Amino acid sequence: MDAPDYLPISMLNQLEYCERRFWLMYVHSEMGVNAPVLEGIQQHERAHSGGREQDGETTVHRRVYLWSDRLRVVGFADVVEERASELMPVEYKRGRMGRWLNDHIQLCAQAICLEERTGQPVQRGSIFYWRSRRRVTVDITPELRARTEVAVARAFVLLEVGQMPPPLDHRAKCRDCSLEGICLPREVLLLAEEQA
Repeated sequence: MDAPDYLPISMLNQLEYCERRFWLMYVHSEMGVNAPVLEGIQQHERAHSGGREQDGETTVHRRVYLWSDRLRVVGFADVVEERASELMPVEYKRGRMGRWLNDHIQLCAQAICLEERTGQPVQRGSIFYWRSRRRVTVDITPELRARTEVAVARAFVLLEVGQMPPPLDHRAKCRDCSLEGICLPREVLLLAEEQA
């Protein structure tokens, strides 16, 4: 399979959660729609409406198109807040608050894109978790930047190799995945065991 010129930023989140999920969504265009997915779509409506508004000293830009020529990623930030010349990407997530590396990598990729587009350093971003009704600040550290760059490189390697990754052996992740019925992780792993 030929690797794309640019990869959607949102696919980095899928990749870090599960390489097979990334493959199914990106290569096969599978999008399992279940109640949590529909809920997430509804919750993103305002962020995806686009436009700009003023909130005190903060200018809120919604649905901001971003790209990085260096990383070869492209996508949208739900929100970019601008205050006293500081830019901060804000991502909205349906789930509960936690230290989800996949969410942090997506946010970091947005920060890197903002830096490339504006020439201004972006040192932090935020993620709002709907289920927890809480917003967490994420420092865009050198370590997170490196993890993000590794994720981008891993995605391009997977696409160049052109072979679907095996499923995870991680029941909790699979149980919560909207693509479980398409991926069939237990069945695929069982067949692989029988053939070994």
